[in-house]
Amino acid sequence: MLNKLHTTLVQQAPSFFRLPVKLVPAAAQQALMLETLKRVFREALDDGEFEFLENRWLEVHVRDIGFKSYISFDNEKLVVRQDIETPDVRFSGDLNDMILIAARKEDPDTLFFQRRLLIEGDTELGLEVKNLMDSVDLDSLPALLRQGLFSLAAFVQKGLQTPATADEAHYAHKI
Repeated sequence: MLNKLHTTLVQQAPSFFRLPVKLVPAAAQQALMLETLKRVFREALDDGEFEFLENRWLEVHVRDIGFKSYISFDNEKLVVRQDIETPDVRFSGDLNDMILIAARKEDPDTLFFQRRLLIEGDTELGLEVKNLMDSVDLDSLPALLRQGLFSLAAFVQKGLQTPATADEAHYAHKI
């Protein structure tokens, strides 16, 4: 019963976030995105590892909640915008998959081949973005952010298990 509720919560979570994404002003969303990126990629920014994104645009699209953000690098600073004409590369996926990728509970390559993560446009730039994401030391994140991400990802991962899979695991322990 609790497993079914958990699964339902995880599957329905995107519908809960659609309305806030529509109601929160884009400028506030972009400011939050920029501050989050600065914290997560602080070391990479300090080391100049974002230069490959100079004068190029990455689109991040969370399809099932209708969120899009565009990221670039200009004058040694990250730039986040709500809309641009043509991004150089697009990453798009659903909310739960993006959470799992961020916490390294799912491999982006696996999701790409399962067509749950789409990467379109400049494939070389997409690979550089993926490598930069992989290089982030999650232990260097602020403790509250790291624990929140890991807890959320564990919740999502468990909720994405089918009830049959969870029941099978339960019965396996009784044997």
